[in-house]
Amino acid sequence: MTIAVTGATGQLGRRIVAQLLERVPASEIVAVVRDEAKAAPLAQQGVQVRVATYTDVPALDAAFAGVDKVVLVSGNEIGQRAVQHGNVIEAAKAAGVGFIAYTSVLHADGSPLLVAPEHVATEALLADSGLSYSLLRNGWYHENYATSIDAARASGAVVTSAGDGKVASASRDDFAAAAAVVVTTENPERVYELSGDVAWSQADLAAAIAQVIGSEVSVLDVDAEKHAEILSGAGLDEGTVQFVVATDGHIAAGHLAATPGTLSTLIGRPTTPLVDTLRTLV
Repeated sequence: MTIAVTGATGQLGRRIVAQLLERVPASEIVAVVRDEAKAAPLAQQGVQVRVATYTDVPALDAAFAGVDKVVLVSGNEIGQRAVQHGNVIEAAKAAGVGFIAYTSVLHADGSPLLVAPEHVATEALLADSGLSYSLLRNGWYHENYATSIDAARASGAVVTSAGDGKVASASRDDFAAAAAVVVTTENPERVYELSGDVAWSQADLAAAIAQVIGSEVSVLDVDAEKHAEILSGAGLDEGTVQFVVATDGHIAAGHLAATPGTLSTLIGRPTTPLVDTLRTLV
């Protein structure tokens, strides 16, 4: 059994490879990467390293030769991802891959999140592919709040327009462990809705940041217009401002608060507490 992981030196992909190394021999893992030099530590552990980008179809065809299963880690080029993921799926079909696990987003088919449409498009491509597959619908990452630590250091506050909304985030290591479990499971389920065990509020976030930086942090809860004004004044580009404000609106509406317990069940332990991950980021 050979398992390929795309984006294998990225923030999620490298963690998935690390989790797989705890479950299968290194010789059964293929790391598909853009930059071979960055994958040198994996090669030193016995992982097969193959170079292919999501836009290079011939390279993808070669990368999947002899591969039985693929973990398709969603790309980071917003607006290009559906096409790029389609290239991966077609290459996997051509190579005779039997199964794909795809990292989608929580409740993708009904989500208003700005990232959801490309995930929905990719899920449709998988449904039409004829391949066996599982959808790893990941919720928010704890690590998404790294910038909140820096902002709180500077201002003493968490600035938000999320109101009383909550976020059931988990660490990238948690989601990576789930991916490794699913891709090494005999008959995995079709859809996994994955999120943290605890849905936390903005006040909880402020308290966690205060704990790790050792100073008081308050919550500055503003409306969307004021939030955008503050973010723009801090130097963020318009696209990022729109994304952050829209996301806080979706948090306020409860779209990232689900705690079904599926993630902790898969990985066999509670999900990582928010404060523990923030501490590593500091």
